[in-house]
Amino acid sequence: MSDSKVFGEIPGFPIGSTFRNRGEASQAWVHRPPRQGISGNRRDGANSIVVSGGYADDEDLGSEIIYTGAGGNDPRTKRQIADQSLDQPGNAELVTSQLQGLPVRVLRGAGGDPNFSPKSGFRYDGLFRVSDHWSQIGRDGFRIWRFRLEALSIEETQGWRPELPEGTPVPKRLRSMVTRVVRSTEVSNSVKRMYSDSCQICGVVLNVPGRTISEGAHIRGLGRPHFGPDTPGNILCLCPNHHTLLDSGGIYITDQLEVRSMHHDALTSLKVAPGHILDADHLRYHREIFGFEDPRL
Repeated sequence: MSDSKVFGEIPGFPIGSTFRNRGEASQAWVHRPPRQGISGNRRDGANSIVVSGGYADDEDLGSEIIYTGAGGNDPRTKRQIADQSLDQPGNAELVTSQLQGLPVRVLRGAGGDPNFSPKSGFRYDGLFRVSDHWSQIGRDGFRIWRFRLEALSIEETQGWRPELPEGTPVPKRLRSMVTRVVRSTEVSNSVKRMYSDSCQICGVVLNVPGRTISEGAHIRGLGRPHFGPDTPGNILCLCPNHHTLLDSGGIYITDQLEVRSMHHDALTSLKVAPGHILDADHLRYHREIFGFEDPRL
């Protein structure tokens, strides 16, 4: 079986296992590529990464890592010399892992943040989930893609065991993880009531026994690093499909309230109820973090 399909813990190498170099980590299957920082493929997702100070914009906070995607980096100076693309090998893999809720092994190297990195060699620090991704202009003036990874608890890691390289065993049970949090606040509930749970993009109303349902979608995400407000001007009433597309950069909304695809095709006009005033700054921010608008221009 391809090494790119081995997800979860590697038997015999618990958290804290150390390796003198990348070659030893590769032989142990903890991180197979001898050079690349991201292991996996676009279809199956990323199964491991290395955090070792290779990119100037990386932020290691211990149980949370803001990881810079692949591409555009000068390995000699560790500085960015070109824009990154979400389609580049490595970046697409991390998006797949986020959308499918797949665990990512994290290997820290001595070149990383001294507060959380080994003094020499490399150390396996457990399974993380990819909880978010966005783009921004990095400190060197080029567009970079960033990925938030959050450490899984011991309980969450239980049940995640890799498929062995030999054979094709079919697991009887697969542990799943929630990768997108749908926040329900009084503000979002009020917005949903304005539209009677009708999606502002497609108009679909989902009926379940006893009620209708919809999701309150924040245009600019709450919390770090987006710090979006929980206000009506930052919330849309959407069906789960269009909420996922918005959160993942599959669609965006222009200042003229046109809904466009990631390929910039005009899909429809956003339905906006009287009294629901959307903040154009949040719409612009969403376009910028997914690369549909360049703040440098």
